[in-house]
Amino acid sequence: MRVLVTGASGYLGRAIVGALTARGHVAVAFGRSAVASGLACAAVDGDVRDERAVRAAATGCDAICHAAALVSVWRRRRAEFDEVNVGGLRTVLHVAHLLGVPRVLYTSSFLALPPTGTEMPQSLNDYQRTKVLADRVATEAVAAGAPLVRVYPGVIYGPGPMTAGNLVGGMIADHLAGRLPGLVGAARRWSYAFIDDVAGGHVTALERGRIGERYRLCGENAPQMRIFEIVRQLTAVPLPRRIPFTAAAAFALFDQARARLRGVQPRLTLGTLRILNRDWAFDSDLASRELDYRITPLTEGIARVVAEIREARAAGAARAARNEHARR
Repeated sequence: MRVLVTGASGYLGRAIVGALTARGHVAVAFGRSAVASGLACAAVDGDVRDERAVRAAATGCDAICHAAALVSVWRRRRAEFDEVNVGGLRTVLHVAHLLGVPRVLYTSSFLALPPTGTEMPQSLNDYQRTKVLADRVATEAVAAGAPLVRVYPGVIYGPGPMTAGNLVGGMIADHLAGRLPGLVGAARRWSYAFIDDVAGGHVTALERGRIGERYRLCGENAPQMRIFEIVRQLTAVPLPRRIPFTAAAAFALFDQARARLRGVQPRLTLGTLRILNRDWAFDSDLASRELDYRITPLTEGIARVVAEIREARAAGAARAARNEHARR
């Protein structure tokens, strides 16, 4: 298949492109910086809000994998979330209809699902709110006959660039560098999905996922602190401290006010804090049965993350030593 991948230069998008290529498919990378991304495939710069750009990139494709999203805790102009996360999906669906693309895969999020033990999705911050809205758009599209398959990754982690989409890797790197203040909701259970598993699940869903179906591509369910227990076993670095919810809420209120006044990204918001204070544990049973989805054990996945961070630090130290020697 020739597959257009939106959001291809992101953390997950890059892995999807790699998995498609490994399976013998032809990927076309689409994103605001796709050409400069260094991906080993055809690349087209464009914005998912621009229908003409999406249509030009999708022409001649057998499928579209829509993984583009605005992943952020805050934007000064909240409408950006709606434009990208909801409007972008509408654009892709419209283009697929115009061109007669026979298969569209939409990357949703575990945050579009109800928290563990509840029945209704939440809208605790703008990212989550718009992923829930986009999921409703997808449901309406399926009812209208769109050839749409949906996947819901868990908390994606693994080796790779420390972008907003690689939250766990960034937290581990900060912890090892002594920059992580602590954990809020350390005992809350999340579903940790290894990046290679999720990318491979996307490709299989494109190949044989049932039209209209919703597949959870999640992982091992574990308390947040379990990540750092594994890191401690690997590195002997002590566990991060637990931050009480009330203390974190006071800081979030202050940081949100600072963000509004200065137009800078807050480090924590009340919405994000409320997400951290819930359980997000899910199974991937349907994907396991129909897509042969396999889950990498958390101990193995975190070991690979730590190894990459150590290698990067060693390489950085070696470069610094060479530069220092050159200055002398």
